[in-house]
Amino acid sequence: MATDAHDRAVPAAGLRGQRVLDLLDQAIGGQSPLVRKNVARARQRNPEATPAQVIRNLERMYVSALTGTGAAIGGTAAAPGIGTGVALALSAGEALSSLELTALFALSIAEVHGVPIDRIERRRTIVLGIMLGGSGSTTITKVAERTGQHWGRQVVTKVPVETLRQINKILGKNFVTKYGTKQGIIVLGRVAPFGIGAVIGGGANAALAALTMRAARRAFGPPPTSWPA
Repeated sequence: MATDAHDRAVPAAGLRGQRVLDLLDQAIGGQSPLVRKNVARARQRNPEATPAQVIRNLERMYVSALTGTGAAIGGTAAAPGIGTGVALALSAGEALSSLELTALFALSIAEVHGVPIDRIERRRTIVLGIMLGGSGSTTITKVAERTGQHWGRQVVTKVPVETLRQINKILGKNFVTKYGTKQGIIVLGRVAPFGIGAVIGGGANAALAALTMRAARRAFGPPPTSWPA
């Protein structure tokens, strides 16, 4: 139990939960420039590549970065900073944690699909919805009062920002409940590693990558046949 500025008791679980949300916001907040670089990198070998080919390249890049030798993330505690612990090097000068890599991947897929990611609330919905998988998509479509497949295209681009804020508030609580308060913040080191404890093996990261890619495919559906204007 801890106390805040007004000496009111603050449950430890609440502090852990807020810490998790702060880390998520850090990972999501500054992604727009990196997303454009990431998509450009996926296209550089073949400038004429179709969106489907670029998405496959993005998936390969994500799996490689997450399961490579740099994917063993260590450290004694999560700190609210970019590239905590032993960070992954996506490219020269761009050190990213595993959470940041997952956010980058999800938002890069959105970019290829032409989904606008200019607003932080849109980015937060995309990343949280994909990381929560089926439960995330159920929450999004229920609160948005929209039905149909591929919420990543139908909801994020069409509902008001205020509705996205409502969605994100619920998604944030669900994320903390699922990964934060049940077994403590170290669980996040195994499921969505931040550099907060044990070294993460390639097998665990491969499982995370597979779940993320599957959720992204469900969220956005088939790749567009041509690049957005």
